[in-house]
Amino acid sequence: MAADLALLAEVPLFQLLDEEERKTLAELVDVRNFDKGAIVFAYGDSGDALYIVRRGSVQVYVEDCTGDTIILSENLSGDVFGEISLLDGGPRTATAVATDDTETLVMDRGDLLDLITRHPHAAMDLLGVMGRRLRATDELLRTHVSRNLNLEEEERLTLGQHIADRVASFGGSWTFIISFGVVLLAWVGLNVYLTVQGARHGLAPEKATFDPYPFILLNLFLSMLAALQAPVIMMSQNRQAAKDRLKGDLDYEVNLKAELEVAQLHHKADRIYEEMQANFARLHKTNGSALENPRGTKV
Repeated sequence: MAADLALLAEVPLFQLLDEEERKTLAELVDVRNFDKGAIVFAYGDSGDALYIVRRGSVQVYVEDCTGDTIILSENLSGDVFGEISLLDGGPRTATAVATDDTETLVMDRGDLLDLITRHPHAAMDLLGVMGRRLRATDELLRTHVSRNLNLEEEERLTLGQHIADRVASFGGSWTFIISFGVVLLAWVGLNVYLTVQGARHGLAPEKATFDPYPFILLNLFLSMLAALQAPVIMMSQNRQAAKDRLKGDLDYEVNLKAELEVAQLHHKADRIYEEMQANFARLHKTNGSALENPRGTKV
């Protein structure tokens, strides 16, 4: 029992319990073993017990509406999982699988009621710890709610779209503007210089340089560049509408997932509160009856 008491003292769900309450709890829990890869429980199963990892490891995960797997926790020695369904009696909200040969301590609803019956104030301790667990789950929803828009779009791009994006990105940068300006100035300056040198030697501009004023060859290259660059840039810009639609779809998934999860958490918290209040009422009634004599007068 000493080892179990030390383990239970490290479990966040039972940290607020005193030594006597943990001794009672250690007498109630059972031991259950799972081989590597075994399913401890699956989503939707009846939730009748919580598990404390004594040895090994267990992964708890869910699948969202798009089929992606979200790992909720990696449970090692001393970690507890499966407590939500134990407290509210509802079905499992996630799937747990042993990622190693695992030994667990198991506590069912009867054990929990027995603990609360013996130590009524332990219920408030458990509720306090559960409140912190719900806050942690809410934080997980805010930080891991959906897929990354940029990664999702990157996976859908074809080779041509990648090239169009690169061309549009380079064509709209200062690097392109400065380098292209330097090329134009060098082209014009070289041809002007050759024209002047040719005139000094009595050569006509057409013979002295490869592109005399008004630089027809340069205009041809500029027209060809514009004819090729404009459709590529338009291709990249047209994809912005598809990106906006994808962003709208992902935003909808985020909002829907958050709404469903928060509503589920509120529902579970309400059921836990109702059950605890009912237990308190029964205990109060039982204790009140014990303090009265058979004639109905209090002793």
